[in-house]
Amino acid sequence: GSAISITGANSAAHTNVDAAVSAIDAAMDTINAKRADLGAVQNRMTSTISNLQNIAENATSARSRVQDADFAAETSEMTKQQTLQQASTAVLAQANQLPNAVLKLLN
Repeated sequence: GSAISITGANSAAHTNVDAAVSAIDAAMDTINAKRADLGAVQNRMTSTISNLQNIAENATSARSRVQDADFAAETSEMTKQQTLQQASTAVLAQANQLPNAVLKLLN
């Protein structure tokens, strides 16, 4: 925000040259201070970006672990249910044959 002005730089008088050098020194100090401020902001932003990237990677990894765990559990449950269904079908088939076996024994 503030304007930097150097007055009297065209004068050959010693006092004017000293004043111009002092003004240039002050301007350089102001510029250096602003550069330091901007560098600090840039470092904070770089650090924030790095942290956000780590958070995103960790979230993706955690989501993947949860999805993999759910998939494994569901696959196990499906296998269990298929086995129970096959066993039930076999028992039902045998139960359906019992009346025929009883009729054969009676004949």
